[in-house]
Amino acid sequence: MKLTAIIVDDEPIARNFLERYCEKTDTINVVGSFQDSETAFRYLEQNEVDILFLDVEMPGESGFQLLDKLMIMPKVILTTSKTDYAYDAFQYKVSDYLKKPFTYLRFQEAVAKVNEAFKEKKEAPIKEDTFIKSNGKFIRLNYEDILYIKSIGDYVKYCTFDKKYIAHSTLKAVEEKMIDRLCFMKVHRSYIVNLRKINNIEDSTLYIGDSVIPISKLLKTEVMARINIAS
Repeated sequence: MKLTAIIVDDEPIARNFLERYCEKTDTINVVGSFQDSETAFRYLEQNEVDILFLDVEMPGESGFQLLDKLMIMPKVILTTSKTDYAYDAFQYKVSDYLKKPFTYLRFQEAVAKVNEAFKEKKEAPIKEDTFIKSNGKFIRLNYEDILYIKSIGDYVKYCTFDKKYIAHSTLKAVEEKMIDRLCFMKVHRSYIVNLRKINNIEDSTLYIGDSVIPISKLLKTEVMARINIAS
């Protein structure tokens, strides 16, 4: 299966250059090409990709500013004409750093690193925790501690027993991230709940602790079926 990728670079020649290299491989499908960070961010708010080919210096927000805003972080391959950003690249844990101009062989080496990382991830057991970015810092949350997640406009609220965390994301992105977690389910257009934390259900409403959460009529039958699986 091919890995999905987007390219973010303000130079059309550089974008075309990368697109051609990606076409030559049999492992990458380019699903978007953007000339600035702001447009790329709007795409990534609604879509998750495997690889982000990213220039650093661009008009408007830099490549690193884009990374600061992302809730779900793809594998990042920096493509820049300077070597000044090596330390920053290390801090952001990018997969590779391609200095322009680079050869197809060097490009293949970078892609190979990403492919290996995905192979290891696929073989690894499902993690019991996740990181969310809230108030400018990354916070580790154990999945079992999450009671429910609520959509509030362009943000989501993670609710645990004693704390709440606001993160910039969409509920759709959260749902895709939790696709392997059988105990989590979207029960309403504004809510994902931990099915194991439900105290009781009454008509089209469920209760988790002191919280009252609506159930979509379209999803109620599936919710009742999934409770037996998650319990």
